[in-house]
Amino acid sequence: MGRVRGAVGSAGNKAIRTVSWLLIAVVALVLGVATAFQIRGALEREREFRAAPTCASVPVKASGCLWKQEFTVRKADAHRGERNASPEAELLLPSGMPWKVTFPQTDPVVSEMEPDDKVVGLIWHGQVVEVRDADGQRQQTSSGPVGQPEDRLGGALACISIGLTALVGGLWPLFAPGKRRHAKAAAVVRWHGVGMGGAAILTLWAQAANDWPLWAIPAIWGPLALLTLASMVAFAIAALRGDFDDDGPSVPPVPPPLPPPSVGRPDGAAKGPRNAHP
Repeated sequence: MGRVRGAVGSAGNKAIRTVSWLLIAVVALVLGVATAFQIRGALEREREFRAAPTCASVPVKASGCLWKQEFTVRKADAHRGERNASPEAELLLPSGMPWKVTFPQTDPVVSEMEPDDKVVGLIWHGQVVEVRDADGQRQQTSSGPVGQPEDRLGGALACISIGLTALVGGLWPLFAPGKRRHAKAAAVVRWHGVGMGGAAILTLWAQAANDWPLWAIPAIWGPLALLTLASMVAFAIAALRGDFDDDGPSVPPVPPPLPPPSVGRPDGAAKGPRNAHP
């Protein structure tokens, strides 16, 4: 009875593990594909911005041309030390109309802003996408279209690599039920996928820390992903060959016990009944 309960419990754990990995695969792939589409849209927006002409006159409504507008700083707050708070500034047009803009970081312009400072804002599609101070320093606002897809690219690579390997590793045991070697090979595939995703995150961190261009992310992550993929294939083949089987120590067979020696007379004759007569 105990063996039956153990077998049922083991089968239930395997089913829960499989379902969990499949859910991880679906969520990661959805996030990865959605992020990839965001990257595509961001790159197209950046190309449109770089090709935008200068407005011939002050645009009456939001336009795809570029227009430089002078502003006066009313107030600026870097929000240093505040979690999830973006640096922001309130700019005034010559007419007194306020414009509130946010920035992804504090330097180099926002940190030096003081009330009544004069700045020049670059307006595109009705938004201030860049601010330049009196010293000529430039800083993109949160609406700036240049250099935004880096974080999305790293996230897309991490999600897609984890999602694909989790999907393969989750479905593999379903097509080979009860085979321990196939289950071990599937686990190898899944955890190597986690390693590939981690490599993408580390690559994104290195790119952001060193301010490398966008192409540095696939240039660094690509070789790491190939090495991880080669390792995954090698370990999966080893698992299928049984190199990871748990072989217990060999125990020599115990010989059967010897029969007790027969008790007889000195001459080797068997004892007869005590009351026997010749």
